[in-house]
Amino acid sequence: MVQKIAFQGELGAYGHEACVTARPDFDPLPCPTFDSAISAVRDGEADLGMIAVENSTYGRVADVHSLLPESGLHIVDETFVRVHINLLGTPGASLSDVKEAHGHPVILPQCAAFLKEHGIRGRTSSDNARAAREVADGGDPSQAALASELAADIYGLELLARHIEDHARNTTRFLIMARDPDYTRRGDHGMMTSFVFRVRNIPAALYKAMGGFATNGVNMTKLESYMVGGDFMATQFYAEIEGHPDDANVKLALEELAYFTDHLLIMGVYPAAARRHEKAH
Repeated sequence: MVQKIAFQGELGAYGHEACVTARPDFDPLPCPTFDSAISAVRDGEADLGMIAVENSTYGRVADVHSLLPESGLHIVDETFVRVHINLLGTPGASLSDVKEAHGHPVILPQCAAFLKEHGIRGRTSSDNARAAREVADGGDPSQAALASELAADIYGLELLARHIEDHARNTTRFLIMARDPDYTRRGDHGMMTSFVFRVRNIPAALYKAMGGFATNGVNMTKLESYMVGGDFMATQFYAEIEGHPDDANVKLALEELAYFTDHLLIMGVYPAAARRHEKAH
């Protein structure tokens, strides 16, 4: 029986591309929202979930970090997808025909320079692959979509302009989620540990909590905060560190962190992707 991997968006979305790249032996399951993709995994409709968390140009994907701790799922892997944005038009259309380009609010700023140069107005769509489908259905040469080459193949559109993103290394990071955790050591580039925590309401608690990672030589690659339940006084932190919870230095750092927190949840232990070690040119 073929396993399924859920992603947010329609067939041809960048999430779909991530699934094809990282789990080619899984059948992709398109879902309208991140929440529904998470639910598909939690309810057993899918075996894994491919969840976009951040883009190198745009920043973190809104709301995802607040969804993950409540999902009941575990991070088991990560993958990075090089986001090539393409202008897709109806068959027979040319670049000069295009007046409007439809794309997700996250993708529009990533190719703003190209759109401005060619006098094309950006139009918001709920999903890039949906934009491609709707442009194909509409058949209007003045309308185009900002999407992947995969979407062009699926919906029969023409590549009017390739790789129009403003930044040459535009990349989106995805987390792969599962119902069960996997703490086995695997991969060729070390392990990562992700967790969420809330500090106790005492002076300098965050400073003291972070001190344990510095003194134990644990590299923290990410620390982000967000409000919980709309309460300005309730702040939760999402962190990622290099290492495995069983590593002696990581264990000591987490023990010290626990002393200064009233909530600590390990979100996942997973192999670091090779892309983490690539140097920018």
